[in-house]
Amino acid sequence: MVYKETVLKTNFAKLKLSRRGKVRDIYDLGDRLLIVASDRISAFDVVLPNGIPYKGMVLTQISKFWFDELKDIVPTHFITMDVDQYPYEYRIYKDILKGRSMIVEKSEPLPVECVVRGYLAGSGFTEYKERGSICGIFLPKNLLESSKLDEPIFTPSTKSSKGHDENITFEVMAEMLGKDLAEKVRDVSLKIYKRASEIAEKRGIIIADTKFEFGMHGGKLTLIDEVLTPDSSRFWPKDSYRPGRAQKSFDKQFVRDYLLTLDWDKTPPAPDLPEEVITKTTEKYLEALKRLADITLR
Repeated sequence: MVYKETVLKTNFAKLKLSRRGKVRDIYDLGDRLLIVASDRISAFDVVLPNGIPYKGMVLTQISKFWFDELKDIVPTHFITMDVDQYPYEYRIYKDILKGRSMIVEKSEPLPVECVVRGYLAGSGFTEYKERGSICGIFLPKNLLESSKLDEPIFTPSTKSSKGHDENITFEVMAEMLGKDLAEKVRDVSLKIYKRASEIAEKRGIIIADTKFEFGMHGGKLTLIDEVLTPDSSRFWPKDSYRPGRAQKSFDKQFVRDYLLTLDWDKTPPAPDLPEEVITKTTEKYLEALKRLADITLR
């Protein structure tokens, strides 16, 4: 199978690089930003040396799909991903930008990550086994791994100085943001998750949990960053879902599972991924895009 060349890093000499994240390179346009999704992949907060072909394009186009589906619930920062509408100095990089970039409104990000869980998995399941609760929310006893919750729960987190997610209670979040804004963020997050879950299930995907980020733009709460992608969410195939075990997935759990078989301490430098793992991961990302947005990239 032939894949497009991976894009691990962008360096546009004439443009102002604002910051480089684990996956995205962000350029400053003044009151707007150019977000470029590379093919970098991270696991356990470490960027791996190999790229995943098409990954950046998948993340960008899934986010665009959801921004369109959710804009009646909350304003989004999305403006366009049509490179022909970009400023001239950006269009000269069209070959790299096409399909993997978008121009967005600049906003002031809130200092929290808004996690919604509809199923018991990952760190949530670990915390539940230890405490019977997640982020201070107590759940029924004797739930199995991957159990569907009676109602989705909002479990915010924040970043420590080391960059790892730290779960916090809603009360702590309210102290950080103020009660009114915290309640609005929680309610909007749950509403988005419920809408997205219904749409995804019709397409054969269970969204087990996901992470949203919000900012303030013009005094309004705004949905920013990526949204409901395989990087920010746990996607499971609906037809193979069975509670009581880990699930197959469309996200990068496949990469994490491979890395857990190695004698690696989860600190840089990360090991190389074998071609088989790269190919399988690419297929999972492409299938998620096809199922959700009916877009085929190759």
